[in-house]
Order: sequence, then structure tokens, then C-alpha cells
Amino acid sequence: MHAYYADHFVLPLPEAHRFPMAKYRLLRDRIAQHLPGVSLQVATPATDRELALVHTSHYIDAIADGTLAAPAQREIGFPWSEAMVERARHSVGATVAASKVALLEGVAGNLAGGTHHAYAHKGSGFCVFNDVAVATRLLQAQWAQGAAGGRGSRPLQVAVIDLDVHQGNGTAHIFQGDHSVFTVSLHGARNFPFRKEPSDLDVELPDGCTDDDYLQALELALQTLEQRFAPRFVFYLAGADPHEGDRLGRLAVTHDGLEARDRRVFDWAWQRRIPVAFAMAGGYGRNLEDTVKAQLTTWRVAWQYHQRWQNVRP
Repeated sequence: MHAYYADHFVLPLPEAHRFPMAKYRLLRDRIAQHLPGVSLQVATPATDRELALVHTSHYIDAIADGTLAAPAQREIGFPWSEAMVERARHSVGATVAASKVALLEGVAGNLAGGTHHAYAHKGSGFCVFNDVAVATRLLQAQWAQGAAGGRGSRPLQVAVIDLDVHQGNGTAHIFQGDHSVFTVSLHGARNFPFRKEPSDLDVELPDGCTDDDYLQALELALQTLEQRFAPRFVFYLAGADPHEGDRLGRLAVTHDGLEARDRRVFDWAWQRRIPVAFAMAGGYGRNLEDTVKAQLTTWRVAWQYHQRWQNVRP
């Protein structure tokens, strides 16, 4: 199974910055140690042309040149640096690469990504460019050209299943009114962002939500998705931040609950033979090992479903 990473771009963050940059390298090390069947590959950067399928040229240029206005840079949450630009481009490239492989092999992933707070014209909440939105547009363009099994003029139907604890406001805004993309967000009702954008399906969860209620809400969301949309591809944002030990999560989902969540999403897609590209999205554990443990479990589950896909391939 293909896994794409860009953790060699380490941002020069101020001391005591709350973003846990180290989690990406820790996850790669754990995958290399425990999941030898996963092929770790360096991501290639997204080009300006690819980013422009979603983002405005003014915003792309301002990020590249470091000329973004100070309030807009603060909204992203990172100080500008060349490493920030390169990391953002490579993170998008990782999801793009994973989506292309998943379309052929069933499952592939990005060790980072899930930057769902980025809008077309701005970044926010540690998100510079919206990787899933860019990858969606590229897949749809590839499909329209007849590659990867594309047929006729009907666009590739894509579902975004966003299970980060924070609502995917940027993704929701980018795809509003687009009937070829169905956005699902299962998130904390009282958590960031405090001004939410309407997804096609928003499921708000109360503070302290535990495993049973979380999994029941997910089951109902998947049922609703199936009733309202027929995806041929899924992007899954497997945030670790619903975990009970997350500093920013406010929910109380256990490791077992997160594993059950992952299995349900991958099984739902597998039963319908819908390919899945997944990204890690958020994770801010008080103990960073909790975040990495949850993410490693996601990769282990994904690898198991990737094996199922290979067993049915000619």
C-alpha cells in the first residue's frame, strides 16, 4: 500500500507553539517499524497550476512570496517561511498522489494532509492549501479525459468523509453548490471553527461524546450519505483528535472507538467497492504518543482493506 509523506519539511515554529510538528516523523517511523507492507514514498509538490484548480492566483502568489497580510498569516497559525510553503505544496501533492493510486488499487494515504480549514482565497487553522479539494478537482479532470475508467460527460462523484473533530469549513465552502461532491463532517458542536460553513451533511456532537454515541452518529451519517449520493470515490479525513486525550478535541472517544470508526468507514467503502484515499488531519494529544497510536491504527486498518482490494484484482 502506498503512503506519501513530506515530514522532512520541518517548520521553524516558535518555542511552545501548540502545533505538534513532530507527530509526522514519529508516525512514519512507526509505520516503517510495524507495517512493512506499507510503501513509504516522498511526495512531490503540487504545482501552481494544480493549486489554481481550487485556490485564487492572488492567494497562491502571496503564499509563495511571503506577502500575505499579517492578519491572514496569523489566521493560518504558522509564521511564513520557505519551509511552510514547501511543506504545504508537498502535503497537497501527497494527497494527489494517494488519490491517483487509490483509484487503481483501492486504498492509499497521506501521512499528513486533511487541511480542511483552507478556503479558496485564504488559509486558517494550520491549513495553507486544501489538499482534498485540489485532489478532487484533479481526479475529476482525469476522469473527464477518460483516464482511470472515466466515462462520458458525467463527472466523477466524490464523497468527503471528514471525521476530524473540527468542522471542515474550508472544504464545505469550496464545494457548496457542487452536485458532484458530497461533503460529510462529523465534529464537535462547540469546537473550532466557531463560524461553520454548511456541508452537505453536518453532524454536531456534544462535548464529552463517548464511543457508543459517536459510532451511532457515524452509522446514521453513512446511511444518509448513501440515501442522498452515489460516490465513486471517497476521501477520508481520519482525524485522531476525537480521542479522549486530545488537547483540542473536547470529545471522549477511546482508542477502541477510533479503531471501530476507521473499520466502519473502510468497510462501508469496501462493501460498495469505492476506492478510498485517506489523510491524517488533526491530532493534538496531551501525550503525543496517543495521537501517533491512533494514526498507526488507522494505517493498520487501511492496510488490511488494501489487502482485500488486491485479492479481488485480476
